[in-house]
Amino acid sequence: MFFRLLLLFTLIPLIELYILIKVGGMIGAFNTILIIVITGILGAYLARSQGFKVIQKINLAMEQGRTPAQELLEGLFILIGGFTLLTPGFVTDLMGLSMLLPLTRAFYIKIAAQLIQNKINTGQWFPYRY
Repeated sequence: MFFRLLLLFTLIPLIELYILIKVGGMIGAFNTILIIVITGILGAYLARSQGFKVIQKINLAMEQGRTPAQELLEGLFILIGGFTLLTPGFVTDLMGLSMLLPLTRAFYIKIAAQLIQNKINTGQWFPYRY
């Protein structure tokens, strides 16, 4: 686990820095910074609007008396997508945008649900009901 986190916190910033330098050399520093700022603003707006929709879905599920598992996963990926869009860089911006768009977010939710189900089936996680 430590090795994975080390790669995550060193490899991704290095890739982002490399791409930012290359793009900045092609289109200029000002335009590169402008793109980063615009994606940050877009990310905040999308995260907010998608987040409100998910909150409404969670409330509806609770009113219907069912566990909002799918909706909570949607909320998790909206949160992660918002954070990655606020992080400067093109790779994280693409990942964040894909997590905020409903069609591609469904792909992430499907993978996460399968991983969670596999961990429950193998006994690595124990779901509790209250």
